[in-house]
Amino acid sequence: MLNEQQRRQLLQLARNTIAAVLGGQAPDVKPDEFDDALRKLSGAFVTLTTHNDELRGCIGSIEPRAPLFQAVATSAVSAAFRDPRFYPVRPGELEQLKIEISVMGPIERVTNIDDIVVGRDGLIISYGRNAGLLLPQVATDYGWDRDAFLRQTCVKAGLPTEAWRATDVRIEKFSAEVFGEEELSR
Repeated sequence: MLNEQQRRQLLQLARNTIAAVLGGQAPDVKPDEFDDALRKLSGAFVTLTTHNDELRGCIGSIEPRAPLFQAVATSAVSAAFRDPRFYPVRPGELEQLKIEISVMGPIERVTNIDDIVVGRDGLIISYGRNAGLLLPQVATDYGWDRDAFLRQTCVKAGLPTEAWRATDVRIEKFSAEVFGEEELSR
């Protein structure tokens, strides 16, 4: 678990990194400004929403391939400028966006769907070249039960909604430490 100072530092990093790119600058990320916990290899997602809570971008890394601070910086830029579902963030728009970070926990294969806990677990469903991932907070945000969460993860993977029932479809779960600017501003 990250402490409040570490969370604030990562949220500020995400905002500053997006602002730098908007200003035509290369992000200035100095590894020595981050403590050991933030330099640990970790996957992370950055989610951008509008002030009326509409999704504006969400991209991240599942696997721990980079230090957490770097995963957040890279994901912030990708969420702002490379999410194919949205046009790139424009100058003046960043001030209107809220940032949320999800620090990925370990990924586990699901052998019994009863082991999936809505609100705690995120899901990855894959079959062949198709794969879909939904973060833990998505199910609670939409009020989904476990079956709806499984169906919607199939949709995200580009699979039929009931594909999760097939024996050759891979279902994985993960936890995430989720925090955003709104909760830290209270």
